[in-house]
Formats: sequence, structure tokens, C-alpha cells
Amino acid sequence: MIRKVLIANRGEIAVRIIRTCRELGLGTVAVYSDVDARALHVLEADEAVHLGAAAPAESYLNVAKLMDACRATGADALHPGYGFLSERPLIAEACSENGVTFIGPPPHAMQLLGSKTESRKLMMEHGVPVTPGTPAEDWTVPRLAAAAGKLGYPVLLKAAAGGGGKGMRVVFGPETIEADHAAAVREATSAFGDGTVYLEKMVMSPRHVEVQILADQHGRCIHLGERECSIQRRHQKIIEESPSVVVDEDLRNRMGEVAVRAAQAAGYTNAGTVEFLVDADRNFYFLEINARLQVEHPVTEAVTGIDLVKKQIEVAAGEPLGLTQSDVVRRGHAIEVRIYAEDPAHDFRPSPGKILAYEEPQGPGIRVDSGVYAGYTVPFEYDPILAKLIAFGDDRETARRRLVKALDRFTVLGIATPTAYLRDILNHPAFVAGELATDFLTKHFAAWKQPTAHELEAVVAAALAARSRPARAAATGSAAADPNVLGPDSPWNRLGAWTLNS
Repeated sequence: MIRKVLIANRGEIAVRIIRTCRELGLGTVAVYSDVDARALHVLEADEAVHLGAAAPAESYLNVAKLMDACRATGADALHPGYGFLSERPLIAEACSENGVTFIGPPPHAMQLLGSKTESRKLMMEHGVPVTPGTPAEDWTVPRLAAAAGKLGYPVLLKAAAGGGGKGMRVVFGPETIEADHAAAVREATSAFGDGTVYLEKMVMSPRHVEVQILADQHGRCIHLGERECSIQRRHQKIIEESPSVVVDEDLRNRMGEVAVRAAQAAGYTNAGTVEFLVDADRNFYFLEINARLQVEHPVTEAVTGIDLVKKQIEVAAGEPLGLTQSDVVRRGHAIEVRIYAEDPAHDFRPSPGKILAYEEPQGPGIRVDSGVYAGYTVPFEYDPILAKLIAFGDDRETARRRLVKALDRFTVLGIATPTAYLRDILNHPAFVAGELATDFLTKHFAAWKQPTAHELEAVVAAALAARSRPARAAATGSAAADPNVLGPDSPWNRLGAWTLNS
């Protein structure tokens, strides 16, 4: 039985885990670095332990300090969230050695799935369809070119130990393969300490569709349907939805069955995600298994009504799933966008700094998972995700419209965010039609421009004027009687010669 959970993470995912723990009556322990002393997850938790300097190696990646924190607080379980240590076997092993329940898969499964090439080999042995490719080796360029020629260009160079698009290069022909190989090896070595790469046949304009699985320690494994994650920028997902418009019930059942088989082949337990590429003919190919909770898990929670963090905790405690495949009922549609501290006007560079104003949207079907507040300073040392905004509706169009309106009402001042970019994607005719692929942004948004300051001033002026009128009316008894509402100090008279036509 689990009594107290240490969350070995930060930001919005730590807050999200804390809230489920609170519902279950479990104690919570936050950990934090020097720059996170006033972070929301620290304020939300029952207890908090300082780990050290901002550098992840001194704080969130320091296994010894995390185990010390468990001992000091009496935490008998640890949830890794996602990122940081979430897919590293050493944290699961350390928990086992220290009598702490690890809320995640067993170390052997993490070890196996941590290598893309080993997991590909395992999947092929169990009849899981994979894209044609090569083993991971220290390739010489002539041998690499020969292998690529047999597969047929274009091919994809991938880091064997990689993820998140690091160490990945598309090779369109033999004339660039030497430079692409050097770049992939260099980036993989820098990111993962391992420059080993392999080749896969490039699936042109595929959809990225993933299947959520749950497996307990008693041999039961089920799937919760799929999520479409095809809207990606630099191989990073930014919009996710469930269900996928391309997946009918027959394809859903086939993909789900393969996902369950893949998880069982790896001896997997707890929550995980089996990722696939789907081509234009709706053939699907195994990509990888993410041995953790995914950023986009709320869309699955919305359409199934199942709290995935709760299930993670129950499974880790040794409880049976309590669900069969037939118990999983999906309804409606959910779409999620990720709100980052990044500046679309300057190539999406991180935009750390103090949040001067922060207001989350509300309304039917709207959920916000966030880790920030007004007055909080977003540090530059970590992933810049601020929040996830999720909209649910009876159908896809209802969810999409709700999400667009929610983005309009999501206020973050003091730092840059890509809300205008996300809104424009959601309103694009191809997105509305469900014509999605991993190259969607390259095709449709390569020339996208941030709205100019001139246009934004008009929006701000309208918002300030609308907001000031009720307040002044309440103070004076009549908005019309107050000359300052639209007087010389009004924003309408201070912005210059702009026009409200965009």
C-alpha cells in the first residue's frame, strides 16, 4: 500500500500528479532546484525538499539525492513524470534497492525499450510490423550509402539511443549522405553520449498515431485507443487529439492488438505508449514504445474517463487493473495544445522571464494542466512548457472550436508564447478537414508570421477598454458619465493611428 509519493519532476506534470495523489488521500513530496524554490509544484505539495543547483545533474537527475529525499520524508513511492529520469532504468533500480515503489515499468523493460534497434528486433520477432531498416552499427559512409540504396531514398538516419528528434536526419540522396551521417552522429553523441545510428526507410507524409496501453503485474494488458500526434515542429509534438480521424474501428482494434502484443513482448507493466507511423494506405508501422506517461495523456483521459495517473499508482501498488478491454468505452473528441515559453517571432527561441499576468480560460469541456502563475519567473534551464490546454466536445469540430476560443482567452503577459501560432493551425482548412501528416507545418506554415505589434496593440486596446468600462461604471454608477473611460488617458487615444481591420 502506497502512503506518500515523491514526484521526481517539476512544472505542470508534477502539479498534475500531485492533484491525483491528493484525490487518493496520498501524501506528496515535491523536489526542487535553486531556481524552482517558488515553483507551483513546490507550493502545491505537502512537503518539499531542496535538491541543489539548477543544473539537472545537481538536482532532478541526481538519483542519490532523490533517494535521500525519500528517506528524509518517508516517501514510500516515487513518480518520475516524463522527461528527466522517467525512462532511465537506474531510477527504477535505485527505488527497488531502497525499498521505494517505482510508479512506472520495471527496469528490464525500460532497458530493452531504451534501445530503438533492440526494441525493433524484439518487435519483429513477435510479428509486430516495423518499417524496413538496418541494424545499428558504426557505419562507414560507403556501407551506409549501399544500405540506403537498397532501401531506396529517401531514408531516415536515427540515433539508436535517441529520442525527441535528436540525432535524426532525412537523407534524400547519396550526394548528402556523408554530411547527414556526420551531423547525426555528432548530435547523437552530444545528446546521448552514444553516436550509434541506423537507417529506416522514410515513410513519406505519414501520420503519427500512438496507442495508450495499461498493463498490471498480474498479466493483464489493455489498450485505451489511439491519439493522433501528427502536428509536429522539429519532430516535437505540439497538438494532439483523440480519436484520430483516419482510424476506424477495425484499424483501431488491429493497432490496439498489436500494441498490447508489443507491450507483452517487452514484459511491460504500468502505463505506456506504443507509437506507430501510418501511411497513405493506412498501413501502420511500429516506431517505439515510450516507457512513461506521455505529455498528451489528458486527451485519452477525456475520451475514456480514466485517470491514467491513478491507474499508474494502483498498478505500481500491485493492484489488478480492474478493467477488461470491453470495459473501455470512448466517447467524444479531445484536442490538446502545448503552451510553451517560446517566441514564434524569433524562430521559437525560449522566452524565459517573469510572468506579469496569467489567466487561464474556463468553460464547458476546457481543461488546463499548468505549472505557473502570475509573478512566477520561468527559468531558462529547463524545458519551456508552461501548460497544456485541452478541449473536449461531442465531436471533433466542437472540440476544435472550443479550443480556439480558449486560446483567445488564455492570457500570458511578460513572456512570449505561441498561442497565435496554435490558433492559426487549428483554423487552417487542412486541419479542419483532418488532413494531417508529420510534414503539415512544413507544407502549410513555413512562411507563417507572428502578428505585428501594430495588430497586437489593437487587440490589447480593445481588451483594456472592455475591461475598464465595467469597473468604472461600478465606481461611478454610469460608464457614460465617466470621461476617463474613453477620455485622453484611454488606450484608444494613446496608441496612435492604427485601424481595427485585422
